Amino acid sequence: MWRCLHTVLCALIAVAIARGQNLSPEVSEFVKVKAPVVALTHVRVIDGTGAPARDDQTVTFSKGKIESVSDASSAKIPAEAQVMDLHGYSLIPGLVGMHDHMFYPMGDGIFGEMGFSFPRLYLAGGVTTIRTTGSLEPYTDLEIKHAVDAGTMPGPHIHVTGPYLEGKGSWALQLHQLTGPEDATRTVNFWLDQGVDNFKAYMFITPAELSAAISAAHKRGAKVTGHLCAVGFREAAALGIDDLEHGLLVDTEFFPWKKPGECPEKAEAPDFVSKLDMQSGPVHDMILELIRRHVAVTSTLPVFELSVPGRPTIQRRVLDALSPDARNEFLNNKVHSDDASRSKRAYDTEVSPWPAAFKREMEFERAFVQAGGLLLAGEDPTGMGGVIAGFGDQREVELLVEAGFTAVEAIHIATANGAQFLGEADRIGTIATGKLADLVVIKGDPSLKIEDIENIEIVFKDGIGYDSRKLIESVQGTVGSR
Repeated sequence: MWRCLHTVLCALIAVAIARGQNLSPEVSEFVKVKAPVVALTHVRVIDGTGAPARDDQTVTFSKGKIESVSDASSAKIPAEAQVMDLHGYSLIPGLVGMHDHMFYPMGDGIFGEMGFSFPRLYLAGGVTTIRTTGSLEPYTDLEIKHAVDAGTMPGPHIHVTGPYLEGKGSWALQLHQLTGPEDATRTVNFWLDQGVDNFKAYMFITPAELSAAISAAHKRGAKVTGHLCAVGFREAAALGIDDLEHGLLVDTEFFPWKKPGECPEKAEAPDFVSKLDMQSGPVHDMILELIRRHVAVTSTLPVFELSVPGRPTIQRRVLDALSPDARNEFLNNKVHSDDASRSKRAYDTEVSPWPAAFKREMEFERAFVQAGGLLLAGEDPTGMGGVIAGFGDQREVELLVEAGFTAVEAIHIATANGAQFLGEADRIGTIATGKLADLVVIKGDPSLKIEDIENIEIVFKDGIGYDSRKLIESVQGTVGSR
């Protein structure tokens, strides 16, 4: 029996599973496997616990839940089951995307809601649960969630984050700027009443506003994360924050030029971060303080990778998904960014600080986990526009491996850890009897070659198998427009 922390969420999930076979024609066109009982045979299981992969397994499920996981040689397959022979394939839990917005950068500090393309791409990419981690259109995100739960729109399970909790002085026109602690408390309570279940504090929020928001959220069982600037990580941890986004690259507390309560200039941040020591001194002390206060950290390596000259290799599938305008804007942004770095090297005899800073961020995340911290995984589809739903989540797992985690450790971070933070570890995040049949069928073996995680063919959500290729094809040329 699974336990759920949010009564309303539990009711919605129970209804969705009970009627889970009632899908609209718009959703049904993407369904590849739909049967009362399904048996996936001779498959390699990477169960999300961090344990080694197990070859030649059989996984059976019915009514949206896993019934058994066993060696294929001894498995008892129900006579009525739809049997799929998956020799040469691997099975992982559905990814839990912990920094997966529904919006995309449109230029000039404006972001557009991708209510059509992103839910499909998240699901196609093997992401069966997301936390939106900052909403610009929370009403839209809530309606998308309701449509997905009702079976009228394809997409993942969604934890909707309230609107950004931002302070005075924000650079983003679409954000409400809090007027003080009372406003922060009102905002949190209002949006909890509307149905969101978590919040994200942003760069210019004051310590007093952050403290009030955390207190209001915790009183009603909700959690608060933050992409902070005016408030440093240790200060936020002391105030009771639950999670911190992006990691060391956004923590301003070590900048010599930072003033209390102010968001400092960050032009020199990559160069400064590239020289920090992870194993001793103030950064190490900060890591231990976060862990002592049970504060998680969300890794978003893909969005930072775009700032590293020559990285990443731009994939055809990403360009194909973008609208013509978005494709041109992204490519121009990337060329301009790389040219600026080359110009520095040629004329100023300076090397771009981003390669070293990016490596230092990876070292920070490794040190955080080695010390006992809870690391979460997300993609953050913002930046210069090259990170998009689903594909970015897969890239995050690949970059965790580059950071020094084993493949099974990286998959554990991207599945079980997110489930644990959301309070849903008894429902999702690992492959085990009694859990939801949120499963990803991958051609190849990502435990040996992590890039195989891109070879997704079927994504099961609540036991229904969706065709990844069809979902991706349905949004070709739309990201950046809808």
